[in-house]
Amino acid sequence: MNKQLLDWLKAFAIAAILAIVVRVFLFAPVVVEGPSMLNTLHNGDHLIVSKINYTLGSPDRFDVVVFHATETKDYIKRVIGLPGDHIEYKNDQLYVNGKKVDETFLNERISKLPDGEKLTEDFSIEQIPGGYETVPKGKVLVLGDNRNNSTDSRMLGMIPEDKIVGQAVLLYWPLDRIRLVQ
Repeated sequence: MNKQLLDWLKAFAIAAILAIVVRVFLFAPVVVEGPSMLNTLHNGDHLIVSKINYTLGSPDRFDVVVFHATETKDYIKRVIGLPGDHIEYKNDQLYVNGKKVDETFLNERISKLPDGEKLTEDFSIEQIPGGYETVPKGKVLVLGDNRNNSTDSRMLGMIPEDKIVGQAVLLYWPLDRIRLVQ
């Protein structure tokens, strides 16, 4: 009886250690709070965030990332500007280093706007807190997909890469919305 109990305790301990390692170093569950990523993500969506992606590399443009916005609050936004980029929006169009860049993930939302209304108000990187001309090394510029209702780099400034928790990779709840996050 004691050997069987000891075997169960060992199995439980190994499972607990593996769960902690996975949770701390590889993946984390996150729940979306608020409307700032509509239509891509909805309030209450449950996501899996990969912590390892940025341990091995850096964020790419349009990655959906979770980052520490404050000591107690994490935000989820989309990477728009990478180090060295000059970012500007004119007439709901993104320009990176003076070149037009399509944001196909916004097409549906933009098509439903009333005539004359913009999803993204015109701005340039120079207007972001901190007085930047380009995105500095080690930082990214992030925006919510619901541009007219998002606290993002336009208010927060540039986000240090070391504040990024990870990349949102999988939406797993609610069940009818299961998919990879893009």
